[in-house]
Formats: sequence, C-alpha cells, structure tokens
Amino acid sequence: MLYNYKNKNREIDELKKEIDKYRPFNKCLTKKLQEYYRIGFTYTSNALEGNSLTESETKVIIEEGITIGGKSIKEHNEALGHSDAYTLLVSLAKNNKITQANILELHRLFYYRIDEKKAGKYRKEEVFISGTDYLPPKYNDVPLLMQQFITDMPKLKMALHPVSYAAKLHERIATIHPFVDGNGRTARLIMNLALLQSGYPIIIIPTILRDNYISSVRLSNKGDIESFYDFISDVEYESIRDYIRFLKYYLEK
Repeated sequence: MLYNYKNKNREIDELKKEIDKYRPFNKCLTKKLQEYYRIGFTYTSNALEGNSLTESETKVIIEEGITIGGKSIKEHNEALGHSDAYTLLVSLAKNNKITQANILELHRLFYYRIDEKKAGKYRKEEVFISGTDYLPPKYNDVPLLMQQFITDMPKLKMALHPVSYAAKLHERIATIHPFVDGNGRTARLIMNLALLQSGYPIIIIPTILRDNYISSVRLSNKGDIESFYDFISDVEYESIRDYIRFLKYYLEK
C-alpha cells in the first residue's frame, strides 16, 4: 500500500533559494558533489532493480575497478554502466533540453556491457513487467510514441513545475517501456537530467522506499500521475535537504 505522500514543491523551491545563495560553486565543490552523487545515485538506482551490490562495493568497483567476490558480472557491469551514463548526464546538464539522441545514448552507456546489440536501441520484441498486470505498448508502436513524447516535452516543461516535469518524463519512459531492459534506470537518469538542467539536485530514492516507489510507478502506468508526482516531490524534498547539509558541511568546516 502506498503511503500518503504530499506534494512539497513549494518547500523545495524555498530550499532551492538557500542553495542558490552558494552559487556559483567552485571547481573543487562541484567535483565533490558530482562524485558523491555518482556513487549514491548509481548504488540506489541499481538496487531498486534488484542489484545486490552495497554502496561501498559500488564505490570500489567504480573507483578502483576491483571485482567483488560472490557478485555477478551483470551486477558489476550495471555499476560501471550507470557510472558511464552519469558522466554523460553531468555533461548534458549544461543544456536546456533533452533530445531523443540523449535518451538513446544514456541507455547505450548503461547497457552496452550487458548487451551491446540492444544497447541504445528501441526494443524489437514484446516485454512484460513482472508483478503487475500492466502491459507496455507493442514494440512496433514504440518509435512513434517516443517521437510524440519528445515533441511534447517543451509544452510539458512550460506547464509543469520543474519537479513535476521531471517526474512526468520518468512516467512516460516507464509507461512506454522503450527498451528491452534498463527502462527504470533510464527513466531515473532522464528525470534527474531534467532536474539538473533546472537547477535542482538529483533525486536519490532510498532502497527502503523501493516498494512505495514501485507502487507509485504502477499507479502512474494506469493513469494516476498525481500520486507519482507526490511521491517524487516528497523524495526530492528529502534529497534537497541532504544536499544542503552536504553544502554546509563542506563550505562551513
């Protein structure tokens, strides 16, 4: 059962004003923030999909290239791939829009170690989502649906609060399910890219909220987008508070 999450976009905007007081960040702080989120975002995004690596193991794999005993090659490749995709995300954050090529390249970077032939390419087969009765669109409808999604982005961005807009992008990718695998991670990458482009911190969805996150995604698949907006807003509120604590610790020590 999904808990009663509340839309906290107003509170988020007040906290963002506090962050803006510290901008522009110096190069050292920027680098520390980027590496902090590389590990935290990679760990949680993979863990939400069942990857058993711990945060410390994820850090060792990414930063030292060490193989962790008892863990699968796929789990290692998911950590490395997500880290690669994150590097691109940081680069794309300087732009003011998201393109279809961006989406495909983020998926490619995440997935090419797992299946090079399917990485960065829309699926050519039907897929089923375990644990739900939601059926994604037929594979031959995916290119048109994605093109319509890209076309709709500018008006969605104008109509929605930046946090809700980011959640909407996640919802559309999760609902269309354009790839054979890696849809959830691609959706979270795109959601966070939209947030960074608007000056908001990355959303870290704690693994303890996995069931609530999945429930909210499933509700959005069936048209209840408001519940998903509320969940993402609530989690972004906590993420931005953590971000401010990080800033103050670094700048005031």
